[in-house]
Amino acid sequence: MRKQDKKKLPIGIDYFEKLRRNDFYYVDKTGLIKEVLNDQSKVKRLTRPRRFGKSLNISMLENFFSIGKKQEIFRGLKITNETALCKEYMGKYPVISISLKNVNATSFESAFQLVAQMIAEAAEKVQFLMTSGKLTEDNKKEYRRLLEEMSEAELSGSLKKLTYFLFRHYGIPVILLIDEYDVPLANAYENGYYERMALLIRNLFEQVLKDNENLKFAVLTGCMQLPEESLWNGSDRLQNLYVSDMVCDEYFGFTDEEVRNLLFYYQCSDKYHAIKEWYQGYQFGAVEVYCPWDIICYCARLRVDQNAQPESYWINTSNNDILRKFLQESLKNTDEREAEKLVQGEVVLKEIYPEWNWFSRERTKETMWDILYRTGYLTQRGKQEGNIYNLAIPNREIGIFFVRQIMEHFKDNVSKDRGLLKRFYTVLERGDVLGVQECMTGYLEKMVGIQAAYSKNGMEEKYYQELLLEILQNNDQWVVETDQCGDDTDILIKTEERGVGILIVMKYIPSGKLDSGCKKVVKQISGNKHRGWIETYEIQNILKYGIACYKKQCRVEIER
Repeated sequence: MRKQDKKKLPIGIDYFEKLRRNDFYYVDKTGLIKEVLNDQSKVKRLTRPRRFGKSLNISMLENFFSIGKKQEIFRGLKITNETALCKEYMGKYPVISISLKNVNATSFESAFQLVAQMIAEAAEKVQFLMTSGKLTEDNKKEYRRLLEEMSEAELSGSLKKLTYFLFRHYGIPVILLIDEYDVPLANAYENGYYERMALLIRNLFEQVLKDNENLKFAVLTGCMQLPEESLWNGSDRLQNLYVSDMVCDEYFGFTDEEVRNLLFYYQCSDKYHAIKEWYQGYQFGAVEVYCPWDIICYCARLRVDQNAQPESYWINTSNNDILRKFLQESLKNTDEREAEKLVQGEVVLKEIYPEWNWFSRERTKETMWDILYRTGYLTQRGKQEGNIYNLAIPNREIGIFFVRQIMEHFKDNVSKDRGLLKRFYTVLERGDVLGVQECMTGYLEKMVGIQAAYSKNGMEEKYYQELLLEILQNNDQWVVETDQCGDDTDILIKTEERGVGILIVMKYIPSGKLDSGCKKVVKQISGNKHRGWIETYEIQNILKYGIACYKKQCRVEIER
């Protein structure tokens, strides 16, 4: 089969029926249906990071259980091998399915309207209730209120009423599916109305989930696990299925076998090792999985350009603001050795709190690690005693994100210390070798040791060059440029003094022999002409520095 004749890749397709009817490639996760039914709890809460297939799985559950849905869309999928299960459950239940992922507003009033709109849309799908002979006229009047503007009290009881009306009509208990249950709370926290939204969500969930005889079971998905008491005062037989649990562990994210099959189908198997390095590494329960969003996006790119290199896809699906803040706080308050260990591919031992409230005002540096783990920025590499886990960066994509944030943290600190900046610029202009060396060493000692992340790709010199450029770019009076000279990247500075320029060559010395290494750096400076730069800025006097670096040490010499 030619590449152009193969199935389409489902980028951004969260609707199971659309995916199946339009011949998109589907990684079969229908085994989740059996897992859900085998679990005897009435309320099942599944938390996974964003873009790991939660919405598509909710849609798949809706299509399987719903009365009136077309069963042929499951033809050929694994669940159809469960003949008795399908006979008993497929297409046999009334289902209410809502998604709260779009409840994103800057005020409680606007968010309230968005939640009400989600409920109204769910109610509109069952307008046959208006003519149902099983509902009383009072029931129908109450149902119509769900389609109109509701008060806060009416909204709080809306889902419970809808389950009651459907149970009256069918005589069958209702299955409730709620996708992204935590999004309204996250946005409320960010915009300063968390307490009001938490009360609304608690009342809404508590009424429909607690002691509701009209409910068969409910499945909730989200990114964050919140303590039960923050959502309801004890629901019937709640089962929390977190990222560390083995139940349902293979149904969110792609397993290694699933990725290999997908790559083989699209004739991209030669990219397997690069994909594994960039996108695998998430440990959910006992299974190591890949981020599906990354896999689908990269494979779609490969269909257009077979030489395309892996990129960061998942990390760009969010502004990462909350996580960025936590990472910055960790660099201020945590032993920097922990951050260094992470970017060097090592693990840190941290306690994960099963019932810690992400939106609590009492945040500490320890709970920050919990959040990074829950949301996919860290994963676990085994468990110690109690709730202590070996936490690690899952893959290269996330490693790059960490490095960037650490560089941003360094940049912020550099710009704040105006005294050190002024001294560094002064000694650099004067040709004060010892002064430059002292300042540069000071900066290196302040920097979290992320050079290991660069050394994996043979880019150690790039690390030191980027560090120096961050320092130099704080001087508004200088024009700072880089110029490639063979294998070297030289840093060129036009100072504010007329006709004066500075040329810096930085080299990484893997042996750590900085004195002899620095002498070699200085010797190769004279071969770098930079004629265009000299002519453009009319440079007459050039200070030529050689800087040799190893870990957090450096040596500086100047061409005499």
